[in-house]
Amino acid sequence: MKIFFTAEYDPRELEPLYELGEVVIDGWAKGLPNLTEEELLLRSRDADIIITTFDEITRAVIENAKNLKLIACTRATPVNIDVKAAKERGIPVLFTPGRNSDATAELTIGLMLSIARKIPMAHAALKAGMYTAAPDNEKQTKEGLRKDVFWGVGEDAPYSVFKGCELKGKTLGIIGYGSIGKRVGRIARAFGMELLIFDPYIGEIDIEEIGVRKALTLRQAMSESDFVTCHLKVTPETEGCISREMLSLMKPTAYFINASRSAVVDEAALIDALRERRIAGAALDVYEKEPIPSNHPYLTELDNVVVTPHIAGASREVLTNHTKMIVGEVRRFVNGEHLLYRYC
Repeated sequence: MKIFFTAEYDPRELEPLYELGEVVIDGWAKGLPNLTEEELLLRSRDADIIITTFDEITRAVIENAKNLKLIACTRATPVNIDVKAAKERGIPVLFTPGRNSDATAELTIGLMLSIARKIPMAHAALKAGMYTAAPDNEKQTKEGLRKDVFWGVGEDAPYSVFKGCELKGKTLGIIGYGSIGKRVGRIARAFGMELLIFDPYIGEIDIEEIGVRKALTLRQAMSESDFVTCHLKVTPETEGCISREMLSLMKPTAYFINASRSAVVDEAALIDALRERRIAGAALDVYEKEPIPSNHPYLTELDNVVVTPHIAGASREVLTNHTKMIVGEVRRFVNGEHLLYRYC
């Protein structure tokens, strides 16, 4: 059995795969760019199994691989696989749900702290030489006083410029309470936050406890929360659901966080809300266009937004997780056992 493998991986966890067949490592698995369709047609044509992360497994690739029996994608949603073409040939498609749930939850909390306490802004100011002193500067302590360590006072002092708000005691609106949303909630509770959950597929009895309650509508979650964080998949129901109207319901002191998908948000409306200071700020890992354009207002204009380049799932542990999941699935497939992570 030939296994064509182009996914990023944990070498130690991949070792059992070599016992299941001939493993051909290529593409991103070797640190190379995504393979073109022409390269995939040539290199995977005799594969029994294709395992990838970002390579586009098109209908042409699927039909060209005459021995193909299984396709695996090390992502939560295999958007780069032509699922319809795979179905037509009766080829199962695997995915790895939850592989990056902890990483994404932790980054979400990091984004919340960053925008609430203006950490990146303070860091950038110091790196630019602001609020610093000459190397030979020495403060004098008056007789009878103990040495004091501070950066100065006044409106222009960093203590004033970068004054933020605490998470403790604030209400966190979690839009989407799946694998990631639940993890964000657990961490936020440790900070002393109250949770307001909006997820129409979860009942009150399943989530409500002291400090945790369900929002009956999205409007309620948007209007009552001090922080709003999205953890939604893109579906016809969720696309654009964080609309201009929903953003207008947020408190002027509230912050918007998104480390899920940009398609659930009206990005132009969010830019307007930030530009007009109708909300306090936003912290984002995903954008309408990626990579983000160099002239985007988030980069060139707005000082009340924290941005990261879609790195929520970029942790070493994620590689370990999805490698273990896929290797286990291939073993089950070879042994004719029930598949745990079958997308279709």
